[in-house]
Amino acid sequence: MGRTTTRNDGRNDGRNDGHDPDRPADKAPRVPLTRDRITEAALRLMDAEGLDAVSMRRVAREVGVEAMSLYNHVRDKDDLLNAVIERVMQEFPFPESVDDDPIAYGRRLAHCWRDLLRAHPSVIQLFGERKHSGASVDSLRPMDAALSALRRAGLSEADAAQAFHTIGSFIFGSVMMDTGQPFGSGEHAGAFPTGIEAELPNVAACAPYLAECDLDAQFEFGLDLMLEGLRAKIGAA
Repeated sequence: MGRTTTRNDGRNDGRNDGHDPDRPADKAPRVPLTRDRITEAALRLMDAEGLDAVSMRRVAREVGVEAMSLYNHVRDKDDLLNAVIERVMQEFPFPESVDDDPIAYGRRLAHCWRDLLRAHPSVIQLFGERKHSGASVDSLRPMDAALSALRRAGLSEADAAQAFHTIGSFIFGSVMMDTGQPFGSGEHAGAFPTGIEAELPNVAACAPYLAECDLDAQFEFGLDLMLEGLRAKIGAA
């Protein structure tokens, strides 16, 4: 008598324990859609599947919205791709200037460019296809650092621009070979026919080295040729 009994038949005894079994569970809060989030999704897609995979519809699917929602944050696909370039260039790992030799600093910059492009190889195609650069001050800082090194080495503005394009083309081509786009990563042992010594003596003699050429060593060799050539050109001026 006078005691309150506890029922285990699953019915509520009138006390509110803060849980309503008939109430649906709260959904996880939706992550806000922002320009940065859209850009990150486009970059991940480009890195994983290539530039051709990046469409407004596909990016929208990656962030879980309808394609029209993207246009509240980017004007169009061209604006989105410019944002991707901006995002990639934010990763540029500027080397520390540890000496007064601008050619040595230029070498470290070249390695930084190579590392960045190897991390995002499809950006090479993106650079090539841009009708309008959409470049910002921040995205041009790596270019400014390279041109500064070349000018400090003694090149004129015109020659610095020529050298920048020449070395840049070499880096782009090297990364394209590294990543197999669009013409593969170099010759392999079975790429040459046998018995060619008489007609193609030089190909036959160099074939083993062409097949076994280390890509890092090849990059260093080419970079040496250009940078030391620049040093000789400046010294002779």
